[in-house]
Amino acid sequence: MNFSISSIISLANVTRLNNQDASTRASLLLALLILRSWRRGWLGSSIWCRSVHCHALQMGLHNNLHVVNGLISMYVKHGQTGIALQLFDRMGARSCISWNTMISGFSLKFNCDGAFEMFRRMESEGVEPNVVTWTSLLSSHARSGRHVETVELFSSMRMRGIVPSAEVLAVVLSVCSNMVAPHMVKAIHGLVMKVGFEAYLIVNNSFVRAYGKQRQLNDASHLFFEMESKNVVSWNALITSYAESGLCDEAFEIFSQLKKSDGCSLARPNVISWSAIIDAFASAGRGRESLELYREMQLAKIAGNAITVSSVLSVCAELSALNPGREVHGHVVRALMNHNLLVANSLVTMYMRCGCLDVGSLVFKKLIVKDLISWNSMIAGCGMHGLGKHALRYFDGMVKAGMEPDKVTFVAVLSACSHAGLVVEGRKLYDRMTEEFGIEPQMEHYACLVDMLSRSGSLQEATEIVKAMPLKPNACVWGALLNACRMYTVTDFVEATASHVFSENLETTGSYMLLSNIYAANGQWDDSARLRISAKEKGLKKVPGQSWIELSNMFYMFSSGRALQLGMENVYGVLEELTLQMETEDIMPAILLKTSS
Repeated sequence: MNFSISSIISLANVTRLNNQDASTRASLLLALLILRSWRRGWLGSSIWCRSVHCHALQMGLHNNLHVVNGLISMYVKHGQTGIALQLFDRMGARSCISWNTMISGFSLKFNCDGAFEMFRRMESEGVEPNVVTWTSLLSSHARSGRHVETVELFSSMRMRGIVPSAEVLAVVLSVCSNMVAPHMVKAIHGLVMKVGFEAYLIVNNSFVRAYGKQRQLNDASHLFFEMESKNVVSWNALITSYAESGLCDEAFEIFSQLKKSDGCSLARPNVISWSAIIDAFASAGRGRESLELYREMQLAKIAGNAITVSSVLSVCAELSALNPGREVHGHVVRALMNHNLLVANSLVTMYMRCGCLDVGSLVFKKLIVKDLISWNSMIAGCGMHGLGKHALRYFDGMVKAGMEPDKVTFVAVLSACSHAGLVVEGRKLYDRMTEEFGIEPQMEHYACLVDMLSRSGSLQEATEIVKAMPLKPNACVWGALLNACRMYTVTDFVEATASHVFSENLETTGSYMLLSNIYAANGQWDDSARLRISAKEKGLKKVPGQSWIELSNMFYMFSSGRALQLGMENVYGVLEELTLQMETEDIMPAILLKTSS
């Protein structure tokens, strides 16, 4: 049903001509304006609000309590809290609805301080807050991330003897989900049993999510399967609980049950269900399965949202899967998500990691708004491909744009300087990090600095920095020194560095293999063999290096000691021919190919 302003006024005038009293005209106008005000996001919403307000004044309804409450509600729902507050302050008489509407308006704007101030005014004027008031007040604090204050307000509400509603309990449980408070969840569960809300779906869904967030998966699962009625929110709560705990197989099992129940219940997987399970496999490092699930989602005619797309693009970046990444980019453009910052940043990262620097740069330049992640992605991407000077230009552009670099920014730009051999620039940046931006160096920054100096041959200076570190050097820092010893065959530093690694229990597979290779390069075969035997006895296994290529939506992996994939015999045959040709031309391959059948 679509009403225009003129139709509302015509109807109101009809009631006046029929000698209806003012309250009837007020009720008519109120019903129609609230009906239209619910059309949030309508292009002319602000014009509509002013027009209705103007006609209400012309009709002499500016002092009618119901109409003014309706006008306040209309302005609040369209985000015009300032005008709503002006109307509220001019009211000669207010009802509890007036106060609740204003508190709700502040809540919608994430202004918990404004909501609490209105609550205080309400009490000072002798109006008793009801459960609706408390719901809005609690919701405003929860929305603003003020979790401790939300819990304190809930305790205050209980002390006043006000019985919480199902909505209040859902708000408080959502807060508990973001706090380490398993005892609180249990206490609220006991309260729910006491007041008789155990059959409320919204409450049970909140409990499943809260238990899942507290990693109490047995309680979450037990409650879920005991629920008499479930909706897709219930299923999503359990799926997400297992997914966030890193149990992607268990999450997939629940997801599969939801798919099977599609034909016999109202619940069916939605975009949240798919996004949760896709992200679960992506976070577990099972990228290929994550991509397969995304393809299934598309076949199921479920349109992905920004979170789905971001997860899939992160997988494409991790696997350097350029073609699937391009397909997702096409979906992004068709779905008009290319201006979503989360999605755009993921696109930048994906293209930069896949080596498509021009496309990544183009996506970056087209961003209307750039945040810290946008700049960091470009700096890290350039550094990854040895373009240190490009990374420095992006860093300078970031600072000129008024963006404050953070710890991640400096790890990226220092790493870029290290790989590009820009020692002078790297030193200056390190000094700026502490002096200009006030960032205390973390282990990652020290590792970058030591690596940069070590690569340039300044081993003595790098060693002095390690000794002067206020933090205890970890395996990455010592590994940077060891790698430099290998590069420059400096035997004096090898023994000293190795003693630190082993004395401080920093033995890693990488450390053992690096030292073993250094000894082997120096002809110390006995020491090299001893280290490898020691690593094997301690259960340390080197993950074999591997590379892969994507062709026709299939991934082909190359790895030392790995059995041949079907159809790869021809590839290895060509590689062996190239190796023989290199040997005949006195070019020694860096890696001798070994195939296994």
